[in-house]
Amino acid sequence: MTTLRLGTRRSALATTQSRWVADRLTDLGHEVELVEITTEGDRSGELLTTIGGTGVFVSAIREALHAGRIDVAVHSLKDLPTARDPELVLAAVPVREDSRDVLVARDGLTLGELPVGSVVGTGSPRRASQLAALGLGLDIRPIRGNVDTRIRFVTSGELDAVVLARAGLARLGRLGEATEVIDPIQVLPAPGQGALAVECRADRADVIAAVSALDDADTRTCVTAERSLLSTLEAGCTAPVGALAEVVEGDDGLELSLRAFAGSEDGSLELRRSLVGGYTEPEALGARLAQILLEDGAADLTTPTTGAAAPIPDRAPHRSEHVS
Repeated sequence: MTTLRLGTRRSALATTQSRWVADRLTDLGHEVELVEITTEGDRSGELLTTIGGTGVFVSAIREALHAGRIDVAVHSLKDLPTARDPELVLAAVPVREDSRDVLVARDGLTLGELPVGSVVGTGSPRRASQLAALGLGLDIRPIRGNVDTRIRFVTSGELDAVVLARAGLARLGRLGEATEVIDPIQVLPAPGQGALAVECRADRADVIAAVSALDDADTRTCVTAERSLLSTLEAGCTAPVGALAEVVEGDDGLELSLRAFAGSEDGSLELRRSLVGGYTEPEALGARLAQILLEDGAADLTTPTTGAAAPIPDRAPHRSEHVS
């Protein structure tokens, strides 16, 4: 095989992630060349909710893949649209980094130590919704920018804290700047957070064979459940969504535990539900939990840009079930 051309965004985090994939492919005996691509999300300084969010960081890279200018594309999996492209294959989902969010705050503070009125920045409606729901009296502000920019908001004194993905800081070697790793009980991560997506063209069997060696079965199973939930919710819910699947040991072998959140962006309304299901049926598990959320009121939740949040029916705050 000739040199694999690997497409990546230009940001420090994206190139670090892509070099990680390239190094593993090199270890397997392949020559790899990084090809930097500028995406819509990189060009625009607008909030992601303004420019569309889904797909803004991957469309240009996918176009290069379709056109044959690159052979392999590496994305943060949480940025990948759930709708399948029949001409592309998700050839590998490598082992996942820790999916949790972290706080980077002034004076080494944790969420619980931030005074009422503290200004916390995040570009994610999912994070904003769950932080508001904690009832800590925080002033949550929308922000954009790379990791450097966001942390600088804190070190400059413009903000008291920001919330970021732990995986990004870990990959950049900056985890020591986090002042707290946030428990998913408080803030569930985005579906697919911490995982990488390695895509190839469906008609390139040679490239697929080379890349598929990087696939991690447990990671793929977990993110499949999370993305199935997100895909099902996208058909009937515009609320901020968090999800986390974990492999657990059941009475009859491996099972999959899936937790999910949907709520209004101001945190006044929230739904948290969970299910445990078969390890081999992650898509069914995700779809079933999404349906429970929709039945319990998620279909009536909307972000502020699309309408006012409607009341949630009076139901139990948490439901756990088992589905095989």
